[in-house]
Amino acid sequence: MTTWLLLAAAILAEVTATLSLRGALDLPALYVVVVVGYVLTFALLAQVLRRGMGLGVAYGLWGAIGVVLTAGASAVLFGESLGALKISGILLIAAGVAVVELGSQRARRAEAADAGAGERPHGGPGPVPVAAADTAETPAEEWLAGATSYGSRGEVELLRELEVHAIPGGSEDEREDERERAEAR
Repeated sequence: MTTWLLLAAAILAEVTATLSLRGALDLPALYVVVVVGYVLTFALLAQVLRRGMGLGVAYGLWGAIGVVLTAGASAVLFGESLGALKISGILLIAAGVAVVELGSQRARRAEAADAGAGERPHGGPGPVPVAAADTAETPAEEWLAGATSYGSRGEVELLRELEVHAIPGGSEDEREDERERAEAR
């Protein structure tokens, strides 16, 4: 939810900056709004990407919604015309973004299906499973692999940090030592 709010804020900042660019032709003080708006736009867009939204989806929505809002607002604020051809183009842009988003959702579903049984349901990775005696991959590693498909890089790094420090035998060397001791028994 926060990611979508950040994206909405980035779109509004970009539309404000773009409209201010047109307004600055008559009122040069608006160039400050232009600069601040675009800096804020890219900072917010970077946060959206950092939180895991795909670049094609984020940029597509940002650009398309920005075009639609800017065209509508410029018609109201600056008296620019909105002819049938211009409206058709705006509708095509919106349809294109919808297709990109649908394709992105389909790709995520396909990745989840390909991951198979090791993947956790979309509710999250769930608790770390109990270790099985004869598995090649430890359950914690399997859990972490499932968790990586749900979060951003920062969340994955945090999960690895928790795994190393919170789970007994958290480091790879300690887990290997534990496996060797178990086999010796």
